[in-house]
Amino acid sequence: MIKVASLTKRYGSNFALDNASFEIGGKEIVGLLGPNGAGKSTTMNILTGYLSATSGEVSVGGIDILKNPIEAKKNIGYLPEQPPLYQEMTVVEYLNFVYDLKKCKLDRHAHIDEICEVVKISDVKNRIIGHLSKGYKQRVGIAQALINDPPVLIFDEPTVGLDPKQIIEIRNLIRTLGAKHTVILSTHILSEVQSVCERIIIINKGKIIADKKTDELSRDIDDSVKYRLKVCAPKTEAIAAFRANAGIAACELLPDRDGDSITLSLENKRGIDIRKSVYYVCSQNNWPILEFSPVGMELEDIFIRLIDRGEGGNDKKKKARARG
Repeated sequence: MIKVASLTKRYGSNFALDNASFEIGGKEIVGLLGPNGAGKSTTMNILTGYLSATSGEVSVGGIDILKNPIEAKKNIGYLPEQPPLYQEMTVVEYLNFVYDLKKCKLDRHAHIDEICEVVKISDVKNRIIGHLSKGYKQRVGIAQALINDPPVLIFDEPTVGLDPKQIIEIRNLIRTLGAKHTVILSTHILSEVQSVCERIIIINKGKIIADKKTDELSRDIDDSVKYRLKVCAPKTEAIAAFRANAGIAACELLPDRDGDSITLSLENKRGIDIRKSVYYVCSQNNWPILEFSPVGMELEDIFIRLIDRGEGGNDKKKKARARG
């Protein structure tokens, strides 16, 4: 549905995007991540036709947005970080305005009513937008993106400023939309990407440094695995015994107690399976194991490691160029 090939955006000698390439298929929910200044906004602005590229190709639904922007934009619904709302209009007036602006050919009343049902704003459609809560305004912003039923939806920081209940509601709405649309979600909230997106693209300094399924990202970092161990054992002795194990890189006490048990976080050294040795340590000391299970690496840890790795790689390249 979306194809980006060798996309570059340069401002003088500075690269906002540097030879970025990726493809997104139909009905995928993809998270676009990166630190401030990484190139996320530039990527979205080019995808939506708001910004030209220095070089490269971008197609949406098989249409080159750089060569034929008007036709390509018909495939896109866009919600910027600040929803483009007219505060003095009622919700239904505004959606009718967007309907006309997009030259939509679908049945007007049925289409707008359906969108209001999907985003759950039917009960406020006759109210003035300026009088709505932040959460409802965000829903109206999503509704305008859905006008004309575009196959691609692009959301920039859709939950910024919302309360916890509103955040959950918007996340659930995005999951629902992903069943019918391709969704690109740009956000700084890592837990949001982890809970909503099935795939993550990470940009740093204009380059794509990761493009993987959400649950596959940690496998590309290294072979270390964290385990959660709940065991009935003396705290000091247990920690000392596991830290002395040649295959264990780290052993930390977790604040989770259950009767006479303690809970530990264990991390193996790269490439070493510690499961048997942990069992032997417990068996030899007569420490009953209540729980022993692997723990997935947090997205925050993955993000930081990838950024650090990318920056380290760039530093090495710079030093190599300087020596050359």
